[in-house]
Amino acid sequence: MERPDFFELKNGEKVKLPFTEKEYQNRLKKLRDVMSEQGMDMVILTSMHNIAYYTGFIYCSFGRPYGCVVTQKKIVTISANIDASQPWRRSHCDNVIYTDWKRDNFLRAIVSIIGRDNPPKNIGIENDHITLDIKDKLNSIFFNSLFKNIADHLMKIRMIKSDEEIEIIKNGARIADLGAEEIVKHIKPGQTEIEIAIAGRDRMEREIVKIYPNAEYMDTWVWFQSGINTDGAHNPKTNRALKKGDILSLNTFPMISGYYTALERTLFVEEIDDDSLKAWEANVKVHKRGLELIKPGIKCSEICEELNDLFAQLGYLQYRTFGYGHSFGMLSHFYGREAGLELREDIDTVLEKNMVISMEPMIMIPEGKPGAGGYREHDILVITEKGAENITKFPFGPEKNIIKN
Repeated sequence: MERPDFFELKNGEKVKLPFTEKEYQNRLKKLRDVMSEQGMDMVILTSMHNIAYYTGFIYCSFGRPYGCVVTQKKIVTISANIDASQPWRRSHCDNVIYTDWKRDNFLRAIVSIIGRDNPPKNIGIENDHITLDIKDKLNSIFFNSLFKNIADHLMKIRMIKSDEEIEIIKNGARIADLGAEEIVKHIKPGQTEIEIAIAGRDRMEREIVKIYPNAEYMDTWVWFQSGINTDGAHNPKTNRALKKGDILSLNTFPMISGYYTALERTLFVEEIDDDSLKAWEANVKVHKRGLELIKPGIKCSEICEELNDLFAQLGYLQYRTFGYGHSFGMLSHFYGREAGLELREDIDTVLEKNMVISMEPMIMIPEGKPGAGGYREHDILVITEKGAENITKFPFGPEKNIIKN
């Protein structure tokens, strides 16, 4: 039996994607404009976030390579046979499936798309994602080609959101609020982090199904941390049972077709001591000032400088743990990061209309010190022509979030 190295299979019908065909074509045009400006004949995308951004398809690698070949006339995803036609159904473009019968059929599939007669002179790749192994193999195939990094150009494109993107982000922020409301209902001594997190996650997933009935449902999650487990922003939930007086960190993360949104809040179980209240109020004060600073025309680094000064005045700068916020869009804890739009001292990007960014100051006071724990608030803002719209509505601060169920 002759088994192919690669093939096409259109099994079923194309499904409704989260964005319109016009939206995907607008994105593709901007990519091709960059290709023209940089003299690139072809681009090979390999990251989950860029392939999803330009095609609608979110791959599940499981150790296999995936890609998307873009020329001025073609856009084709390349996927493993284990996924059958799902990549074709879940993208607006063509798809080639490679098989496992021979090593490096992924590379043969790339060649099949562009042909052997006119090898590209300049090829764009994502330097921040492509593995050394794949890069070496591409070099062996396109030995007369010059490889250029396109990742930074694509990141800058993604930093400015379209109206369709902003709509999905706003829906995500609303759903994050719903997850938080559900979580608060379950907060009381004796309940565990894991059970409370499950309640919030289920509430969000059911709401996503209502709003996006044609979507794929994956990766919505909750980090609900208590006590010492609040010290890290990305600490997974545990089976720890809540105690009276515990500091809590509530984090809801709905995922809608690759678009991550977030809500993060500090809470306490039933009561709070004076040192913890002082630390919490300081972080809230910085959070409120940060919300006021986010507007078009200001540099990310300038926001950091002012908030650092405020933390220093309050006596808590030494407890600050990371940047004050980051961009939102095609983003996940598995993939994607628009590093050029983060509220950090070393980022001088100027905020502009249709950027979407969080304000999320955090301080962490180590165990054994007065007020020990991690304090973090988090809102998402859409930059407008003259200011910013806060799309997070769940309340923050001691007045609302000392929970007495």
